[in-house]
Amino acid sequence: MQSTKQRAITRPSRVFFLIWGGQVVSLTGTALTDFALGVWVYQRTGSATQFALISFSAILPAIVLLPVAGAIVDRWDRRLAMIVGDGGAALGTLVMWLLLLAGRLEVWHICLLNAFSSACSAFQGPAYTSVTTLLVPPKHLGRANGMIQLGEAAAEITAPMLAGALIMAIGLHGIILIDLLTFLFAVFALLIVKVPQPEPTAAGREGKGSFVHEVAYGWAYIRARPGLLGLLFFFAVSNLTTNMIMVLIYPLILSFSTAMVMGTIASIAGSGMLLGALAMSAWGGPRRRVHGVLGFSTLCGIMVCVCGLRPNAILIGAAAFVFLFSAQFVTGCSQALWQNKVEPDVQGRVFATRWAIVSSTAPLARLLAGPLTDNLFEPWLAIGGPLASSVGQIIGSGPGRGVGFLFIVLGSLRVLASLGAFSYPRVRFVEKELPDAIGSATCKVESSHMV
Repeated sequence: MQSTKQRAITRPSRVFFLIWGGQVVSLTGTALTDFALGVWVYQRTGSATQFALISFSAILPAIVLLPVAGAIVDRWDRRLAMIVGDGGAALGTLVMWLLLLAGRLEVWHICLLNAFSSACSAFQGPAYTSVTTLLVPPKHLGRANGMIQLGEAAAEITAPMLAGALIMAIGLHGIILIDLLTFLFAVFALLIVKVPQPEPTAAGREGKGSFVHEVAYGWAYIRARPGLLGLLFFFAVSNLTTNMIMVLIYPLILSFSTAMVMGTIASIAGSGMLLGALAMSAWGGPRRRVHGVLGFSTLCGIMVCVCGLRPNAILIGAAAFVFLFSAQFVTGCSQALWQNKVEPDVQGRVFATRWAIVSSTAPLARLLAGPLTDNLFEPWLAIGGPLASSVGQIIGSGPGRGVGFLFIVLGSLRVLASLGAFSYPRVRFVEKELPDAIGSATCKVESSHMV
């Protein structure tokens, strides 16, 4: 009988597609549970605060643990790190399912289990990105990242529709069971493949030492490379604006329209995300990836400004479509750029630090959005407000127009951040100034494997 090692699938292209397929299935199951749990909690508590607490508990632990998880990922086998991430999340899902069957599931249980799953995802994310770098030739990294985004977009679009039907047919316990099975599918896909280990590099040797040194090395690596540091701060600003937009898009639309129109706009925007990811997976982005990052980000900022100009559903729907379509190129090009410039044996630490810093702006954005709207922008653009006779003459005044003005400010900030990053030579020429870190230092995958 053949050993597991002998039976393992080793051809890089097949390994990548199997891992990707498993992650897409798992992501869809998680999205189903997230949607169904949100409905379940709100129906039982009627509390928006408890609803928000569940979302917060699913974000914060990953942000806090990412630097530590990144150092562990670089020490471990990347495939093992992904198995730990998916397996840990599956364990949390199993506990939730058992509590629900016993009739003892409470909101605080969900928060704790979400926090546990979030901690597990801190290992899974850096490991998945590093595995992609090891399996995909540099010229096809943009396409591979587009495929990953395509899976995320498909899950985000299909999960609410599926969950809405399934929750009536099989209930929350049935949906959580499906989620558990999708985790097992993802783990099985990882168990039957073999992922090569990155070859040692000078950066990897420099980063070795005590565990504390290895945790801190991700930040030291980025700080020593001004082009990557500039991109990091650019994305921190962009993520701050994006998260505020996500919070405020509902008040913007509902200030002049209905929940049905809001749902239609969300569907239109989601189709933009899906088509953008599909286009990115087919094209791979421009040759100069930094141009793709900054160019499409500028377009995103312009679309945010357009959303704030008029209380018009067609205008906002079109702008939201273009925004999410363009955002897929920003993300895909950025990811491919970092993968190509960071040595594979330190990618766990570097990417974890990068995501921790960028993601840390999300809680801040959600805390700022409400007070800025309620205490400043809405009063400014109220009928007879301080800006009603100036800005209000252009975008209108009354309910929702303060949110519209804040959209224009946020969009302008994003455009300025893009132009500022482009004007900084270290960012503009980052692809020329930093040598490619993958190629000889990876598993030497032939380009034809991704065709």
